[in-house]
Amino acid sequence: LQKDKIRLMNSSRRPQDLVVVAGQPVTLPCSIPGYIGVVLWIKDGLALGVGRDLSGYPRYTVIGDHTSGEHHLRIQRVELMDDAVFECQAITAALRSRPAHLTVLVPPEDPVINGGPVVSLRAGDPLNLTCHADNAKPAATIIWIRNGEVLNGAMYSRTLLRDMRRENTVSTLYISPSNIESGQQITCRASNKAVPNGKETSVTIDIQHLPLVNLSVEPQPVLEGNLVKFHCSAKANPPVTQYRWAKGGSVIKEVSGDTYEVIVDHSFFTEPVSCEVTNPLGSTNISRNVDVYFGPRLAAEPLSLQVDLGSDAVFNCAWTGNPSLTIVWMKRGSGVVLSNENILTLKSVRQDDAGKYVCRAVVPRVGAGEKEVSLTVNGPPTISKTQTKQELHGEKGQIQCYITSTPPPDRIAWSWKETVLESGTSGRYTVETVSTEEGAISTLTMSNIVPADFQTIYNCTAWNSFGSDTEIIRLQEQGGSQASVPVAVIIGVAVGAFVAFIVLLGTIGAFCCTRSQRNLKGVVSAKNDIRVEIVHKDHNAARENEDHAAMKQLMLERGEFQQESVLKQLEVLQEEEKEYQHIKDPTNGYYSVNTFKEHHSTPTITLSGNQTTEMRNTNTGTTGKQRVPTGMSFTNIYSTLGAGPNRLYDYSQRFVLGMGSSSIELCEREFQRGSLSDSSSFLDTQCDSSVSSYSKQDGYVQFDKDSKASASSSSHYSQSSSQNSDLTRPLQKRMQTHV
Repeated sequence: LQKDKIRLMNSSRRPQDLVVVAGQPVTLPCSIPGYIGVVLWIKDGLALGVGRDLSGYPRYTVIGDHTSGEHHLRIQRVELMDDAVFECQAITAALRSRPAHLTVLVPPEDPVINGGPVVSLRAGDPLNLTCHADNAKPAATIIWIRNGEVLNGAMYSRTLLRDMRRENTVSTLYISPSNIESGQQITCRASNKAVPNGKETSVTIDIQHLPLVNLSVEPQPVLEGNLVKFHCSAKANPPVTQYRWAKGGSVIKEVSGDTYEVIVDHSFFTEPVSCEVTNPLGSTNISRNVDVYFGPRLAAEPLSLQVDLGSDAVFNCAWTGNPSLTIVWMKRGSGVVLSNENILTLKSVRQDDAGKYVCRAVVPRVGAGEKEVSLTVNGPPTISKTQTKQELHGEKGQIQCYITSTPPPDRIAWSWKETVLESGTSGRYTVETVSTEEGAISTLTMSNIVPADFQTIYNCTAWNSFGSDTEIIRLQEQGGSQASVPVAVIIGVAVGAFVAFIVLLGTIGAFCCTRSQRNLKGVVSAKNDIRVEIVHKDHNAARENEDHAAMKQLMLERGEFQQESVLKQLEVLQEEEKEYQHIKDPTNGYYSVNTFKEHHSTPTITLSGNQTTEMRNTNTGTTGKQRVPTGMSFTNIYSTLGAGPNRLYDYSQRFVLGMGSSSIELCEREFQRGSLSDSSSFLDTQCDSSVSSYSKQDGYVQFDKDSKASASSSSHYSQSSSQNSDLTRPLQKRMQTHV
């Protein structure tokens, strides 16, 4: 039995996998030679029937000679439901064939292009075509064809239907506007294994567009006042339905055709003429300017400016003209071209930049035009000039001050001597100020002119928020010279006089120093005979206070002295004192060393209460007399008297010189001559009152620490009243040091 089974299997003809297009017939073979028993057909695991009875499937039939063991399955008009797995089984022999898969192919339905057969679109729009190929098994493949060429770049999508066997295919084709032409045909072809040659459909492209317009102008260029013809030609799909003309945006109602004629002026250069053409899709508008020749016309008027000193000024001037014009910026009154551009920029303006500026435009062989603007610079006032009339004694006189100022001056003042007058009347003087476009004019009027008025210096000063300016003026006498004296000249003269005065003082000081050193020639200090004493600076404080009180009282009693005189003398002595300190203090004021030879007769001064002056010789051994050092300036005496703690006196009110003294310097020199003389001598009457004015009852004149620098020279002598040294010891040198 087993051998028979193997023999039957080897000799049988079993069904094979088949692929068939839906709608076509198919036969599944099953042949078992020598087998007479029952044969069953199984579809997807289910029996179709017993033997040759397949009544449940009218399209299915078992064919063949059953006596020869042929049991073939015939399917008429294969449908998608026939797509299944089939088996042939020999029941009695317990044989079964291997499964055979019947695959049913379904061609796609005829493809469809959305919007076909004619697809219309506006010019300039891209073309998007969509083609559907539905109900295909397997899914259809779609290609696009134009003029026999396949178009690439299409996008595809597939959708599986509910039967889980068929699919729908969608393809979208994008074509750019530049690649589209009206009247072209584009084909969609769908294919799969069921229809290898595919199925196709086509559409025609209809491109619709707005009117394509061309506007011509004849003739060009043209001068103002000549006739010009405008012609508007258009192509449109759909056709043109209307023409409309406008100039500068204003509709020209009297013209409705495609031609417009007009006599042009300069406005046609800046105001274009437009032609609007309309069709069912919309309108197209085109404009043209006429090349009209005309002279310069101002397009943007420049504005006058007011800027602060040091900032930038920017002017803008715009002209129109045809043909091309040339722009020139200049300052009025100057031939210098500042700019050839519409914009003139002045960097960091100064006051002299203020003025009128001209913007000029020139159209060659046609015409020219210009516009003027002003630049005002905010800054300190400037006195541009002064004016004075030549006057006579006893008449009314006037001097004027012309002030240029932006912003206007806040204040104008006249000053002379100790008088300041801004407006109104003061005595013989009246000030009047008149505002002008540039600033102001201030006039100083004086009535009943006297000779002193011609010698008086008048100062005109103006202020504003940015600063001030001043001018010195003199009233001009008939036959006299120019009244205005520049401030720089006055300052120069004053500085020169001051320098000359300083040089004179230096010369006098040098002369006095040289003379003093010459008189002391031969005085020698023996090194071994010098004795140093360190004295505290406060030992003589009590005596200084007494000296100060006595001197203060003396000053109050001498009221006949003049303030100005003593101040001048003090200045002279202070300058001379500086010369002495420079020459005679090699220790920079640290030591005050005084040496002398006792074999020299050194005169001393006795200042008594009856204000007499006595010259005594130190060889007499008299103590209690204070020696006035040779060359010692009386300035030091004055400073000593006022050097007490927290004592500061207004010497301009309290210090004066005696009536009998014309120069303290002269008295000082008399002391020097007397102190260097071996014989006793007396001061002359010229120095008597000035010296005795500072005397004390006890005969002492105390020097303080400020006088040490002026007494430190080897040619000067000093003796401290606080010491009881024996001055009669021969050849003994003495050094006094204040620490």
